[in-house]
Amino acid sequence: MGTAYGDWLRQQREAVGMTQQELADAAFMSRTHIAHIEAGRRVPSEEDARRLDQVLGTRGALTNFRPGNDRRPVAPHFEVALALEQQAAMIREFALSFVPGVLQTEGYADAVMRDASFPPLVKEERAKAVATRLDRARILEDARTPIVWALLDEVVLRRPIGGPQVMANQITHLVGLVQAERIRVHIVPLGHGGHPLLGGMVTLMWFADQPPVAYEEGAFAGTVYDEPALVERIQAAYDLVLGEALPQRDSLALLRSIAKEYGHHD
Repeated sequence: MGTAYGDWLRQQREAVGMTQQELADAAFMSRTHIAHIEAGRRVPSEEDARRLDQVLGTRGALTNFRPGNDRRPVAPHFEVALALEQQAAMIREFALSFVPGVLQTEGYADAVMRDASFPPLVKEERAKAVATRLDRARILEDARTPIVWALLDEVVLRRPIGGPQVMANQITHLVGLVQAERIRVHIVPLGHGGHPLLGGMVTLMWFADQPPVAYEEGAFAGTVYDEPALVERIQAAYDLVLGEALPQRDSLALLRSIAKEYGHHD
């Protein structure tokens, strides 16, 4: 992701005689996030990079050369959520229409960008958007952090985004992540009927040194919530739906079955 960038940040930090904790305190970030950036596992948000430049006196270098700076920006309503995603110690996703972005394959992401974007993206813009989305998946390269759970409505698997082969590859990717014990996946069966999360996509995020947040997204807008009572209410709704979902073993069997229906065979 940004190993050279991370190495340079570490060098600048050490040059001014600061520990990771001292830099984190001065830049209003967590020490864990600083460590992840230096190891190349995370990219700072633009605002974080500005604060690092200010603290270290690096004259905009950390902002201007931030990995991914040349790519298509994410939707404005997702910018804050993206920065939080990079810092989270635990992420729980609920998806109603699409596989969550951090779990998407390149083919699936391209199909989503092609078919679900309005106004439509030209090919070059779409390629940059896909690259940005795939960058998010690099948080899974760390074997332990963040902990990721994906609660998927079965319709996510049944809607043939990009066609049978794209779907087969996408579902097989999810199976692989589960088998590698990198994520947990639970499926809410179509036959279950209504539930409290039918209004849209939900992401819950927990952190090492700050209160949890919730992010909700619809077709054209998204909102980050940090008010404790509301976050707890969304968490409770998530837990209620999770309790009605299939256990992971049964969810894994369903994933494999649907992949075979799309034409994938082990």
